[in-house]
Amino acid sequence: MSSDPWGRVDETGTVYVRTADGEQVVGSWQAGSPEEALAYFERKYDGIVVEIGLLERRVKTTDLSAKDATTAIDHLRQQVDEHHAVGDLDALRKRLDALVATVEARREERKALKAKQTDEAKQAKEALVAEAEELARSEQWRSAGERLRALVDTWKGLPRLDRKSDDELWHRFSHARSAFSKRRKAHFAALDAQREEARKAKEKLVTEAESLSGSTDWVGTAARYRDLMTEWKAAGRAQREAEDDLWYRFRGAQDVFFAARGEVFAERDAEQGENLKLKEELAAEAEKLVPVKDLKAARAAFRSINERWEAIGHVPRDARPKVEGRMQAVERALQESEESEWRRTNPEARARAEGLTGQLQAAVDKLRGQIDTARAQGNNARADKLAKELEGRQALLDQALKGLEEFGG
Repeated sequence: MSSDPWGRVDETGTVYVRTADGEQVVGSWQAGSPEEALAYFERKYDGIVVEIGLLERRVKTTDLSAKDATTAIDHLRQQVDEHHAVGDLDALRKRLDALVATVEARREERKALKAKQTDEAKQAKEALVAEAEELARSEQWRSAGERLRALVDTWKGLPRLDRKSDDELWHRFSHARSAFSKRRKAHFAALDAQREEARKAKEKLVTEAESLSGSTDWVGTAARYRDLMTEWKAAGRAQREAEDDLWYRFRGAQDVFFAARGEVFAERDAEQGENLKLKEELAAEAEKLVPVKDLKAARAAFRSINERWEAIGHVPRDARPKVEGRMQAVERALQESEESEWRRTNPEARARAEGLTGQLQAAVDKLRGQIDTARAQGNNARADKLAKELEGRQALLDQALKGLEEFGG
């Protein structure tokens, strides 16, 4: 008879395995020695151990389904329970029990994960529906339409919910898209109608503009063309092709009129150019009055310059702002000089400044006396505190004295 810690072979060749429930018959061996019999069934045990190890790794490291894992565990458990191997079968049962617990835990984790993913998908779809319903009210036709198409692609990438929830959300989502599409079609239909009305109105404006192109009523016709331009802008846009063609005709009619008027006005423009030179000379003469030294004399000189200015005729329209701006700058400088003189000679303001200066001077003198007293009494802390206060009052006094200087005092 031969034996090891987990099994033995009796005289008849029967092989036994030791378990917590006692010895169990493994099988019969007649083909060789008892040692060979034990070695054979121990190799079968090692094979089961390898299979269990592989299954443990698959459960932990792959996405093996709970159903397939359970089937594999049951197959291995059957091999262990049939006692066709020699080794620690009870340890294998414990490993299989632990593996069952792991698979069940994984099943619950996946169940919870799926529930979480479903909840997230529902929230995501509800958010898409809410955005789609908001976009359905938009009038940003292009951007809102593009965004709605993007939302459809996002929807398709989300997992399905239960049929009832998914159908309800899709119905709202689809309804929002349909509502937007209906409003957009109505908008562009109305826009097309408006453009047709604009085309008809601009046809009439073009006809009138063309009829005026030969007019020699330079002032009246130019004014009418300005009115026609205002009416053109107010009419809105026609369809692009019609708009471009009508504008070309409208603008062409104006160009004919204004080209003829330009020839007539060329002589007048030459005269206005001479006027501009004269006014530029007067502006330069006025600018020499600044900075103002003698206000009364400067005022008299400016009045003389201004009288000569008014006697000169018109200058070219595009040059008018610049040359007039030069004269206005000199006039502002004279006004500022007058205001400064008034402030300097204003008796009320001077009296207020002198009063404030006197008060501040008295306060400074008083503080200095208090500081001297405190020093004499050996109260340096109080003296230092008063000295800081004196610094502030002295600064105010200096500022007030500077202001008083502006009055010439």
